[in-house]
Amino acid sequence: LELAAGNAAQALKMRLAGQANVAARYESLQNLLNLEELPAAVECFDISHTAGNQTVGSCVVFDGNGPVKSKYRRYNLRGITPGDDYAAMHQVLTRRYGRLQAEEGSLPDLIVIDGGKGQLKQAEDVLAEFGLSGIPMLAVAKGRARRAGHEEWILSSPYRSLRPGPESPASHLVQQIRDEAHRFAITGHRGQRQKAATRSTLERIPGIGPRRRRALLNHFGGLQGVTKAGVEELSSVPGISRVLAEEIFRALH
Repeated sequence: LELAAGNAAQALKMRLAGQANVAARYESLQNLLNLEELPAAVECFDISHTAGNQTVGSCVVFDGNGPVKSKYRRYNLRGITPGDDYAAMHQVLTRRYGRLQAEEGSLPDLIVIDGGKGQLKQAEDVLAEFGLSGIPMLAVAKGRARRAGHEEWILSSPYRSLRPGPESPASHLVQQIRDEAHRFAITGHRGQRQKAATRSTLERIPGIGPRRRRALLNHFGGLQGVTKAGVEELSSVPGISRVLAEEIFRALH
C-alpha cells in the first residue's frame, strides 16, 4: 500500500508538472502572437503526397491539455492537379470550415498551416468566403537549415515574419502540433498508397475484377497473403477457378 501510494503521488506530481509546462507554452504563444486571450483550441493542417499522387490532408486539434484525437480529421483529396499544394490546402480548409459552419460547430482560437505564405493565402481566402476572417492564423515554413526550432513563422493580417528560435516554449508547442499534423497526414497517405499498389497489382491480371479482388484480399488478409498462396489455395477462394488461380500465380511470380 505504501509503495502504491508513493507511485501514485509521483505520477500525480509528474502530471501536474506536465500540465504546468503545457500552460506555460500556451502563455508564451499568446504573448508572442499578441493574442487577446489564451488560444484554448488550436487546429493545424498539413498535406501529404508522393509526387502529387494519393494526396491526403490532415487536421489535428489541440486544447490546453494536448491533442484531442476525437476531433482529428483526414481528407482524401480529388480533382486537383498533382503536386498543387495550394489547391490541396484550399480544398481541405473549405471542407473543414464548410462542415463546421453548416453544423454550427465550435471554431478554433488559432489556425496553424504547415507551409509558407502561399498556403497561408489559401487559408485567408477560404475563411473570408465563410466570413471567418477574424481567426488568427500562422504558417510554419521550414528554414534554410530545415532544423526543428529554426522555422519561420508567417502571420496574417498584416503579413509579418517571426523566428521564435529553438529555445522558445511557444516554438516547442507549435513544433509538437505541426509534427502531429504531419504524422497524421503521412499515416493516411501511406494507407492510400498501399491501397493503390494493391489495386494496381491485381487489376493487371485478366479476369480479376473488383469483386474477385476483394474476395482474394479478404480471404488472405492482403496482397502479401495472396502472393504467398499456392495455386491450390488460390482456387479455394469462391469465384476463383483453377485456370484463373494459375493465371494469378503466374502474374504474381
